[in-house]
Amino acid sequence: MRDFRSPVMARNNNSNAAPALVTHEFRVSSDHGIDIYVRNRHPAGMTHFDAATTVLFVHGATYPAESAFDLPLDGASWMDLIAREGFDVYLLDIRGYGLSTRPPQMDAPPGDNPPFATAAQALVDIDSVVDFIRQRRGIDRLVLLGWSWGTATTQQYTCEFGDKVEKLVLYAPMWIRRTPFPIKTGDGPLGAWRAVNSDQALARWLNGVPPDKVAGLIPPGWFEAWMQASQASDPIGTAQTPPVVRAPNGVIADAMRQAATGRMDWDPAEIRVPVLLIVAEWDRDTPVEMARELFALLVNAPLKRYIELGEGTHMVIMEKHRMQLINEVQLFLDERHDGQGRPV
Repeated sequence: MRDFRSPVMARNNNSNAAPALVTHEFRVSSDHGIDIYVRNRHPAGMTHFDAATTVLFVHGATYPAESAFDLPLDGASWMDLIAREGFDVYLLDIRGYGLSTRPPQMDAPPGDNPPFATAAQALVDIDSVVDFIRQRRGIDRLVLLGWSWGTATTQQYTCEFGDKVEKLVLYAPMWIRRTPFPIKTGDGPLGAWRAVNSDQALARWLNGVPPDKVAGLIPPGWFEAWMQASQASDPIGTAQTPPVVRAPNGVIADAMRQAATGRMDWDPAEIRVPVLLIVAEWDRDTPVEMARELFALLVNAPLKRYIELGEGTHMVIMEKHRMQLINEVQLFLDERHDGQGRPV
């Protein structure tokens, strides 16, 4: 059963060159007691919907979808820019993130409960939203666009539910880790959730950036805007001193298990849709070597493309070369392919 709200807001663009955009928000039922927050944006008056022009953003391991994909920078968010091209664009927050249900484990100290929001639980949330969109728009498939951990969940989802996926975009793709895990969780047993403050977030962001390139990497005010938007999604974390963003540790538990066994929970050979992998050269969270290894394993994708961006990190989405990322992804979204991955 799907439970959703009526549209609650609309955003129009002031630019004469840009179409007016309409925004809707929903809550979609997933597991019992879990509601998933969904945001949708499309051109005003849009009446035709199809698989190729329907996109769902899936976020990473620590921060919600809206503070990255729908953060206005230079006057427009990535969600805005795709919608302006005539696309029907969605984002979701996995349980425990952003505006989705925060399970009761997050009201207790982290050590009182084991990690939650594992990939297995995330797949339930993603599938609930995919089915909601398919039913709402009368389409069979849609495009998945994942970032970081979102590339792991969308890869696994495509392996298991490939008949619901039109294309797959993997920004900062995850595969088997050969380097230390970049997310710090402290000493002792892994608890249900972790907290990240702005100093920790910035240090992780700049890890691997040459010292002489740090000053010009992030345009003025962009880090602060992103951090404020991320914290705003977590009022309890924001009320702490210093303010923090709380995130479930299910992804950490999965990654530790996978690193110990040297095996992921899916086989890239089972992905049979067109795939774009895009990564920046200074990414230390999902290094380029990881993306290259994954690229070679996509042996049954009818079309696969690998793009490496210069002078960028895991967070290139909010850096000076942001538009390189967005433009390369848009080119892939705009292409139409037949069943063999050939342009049509």
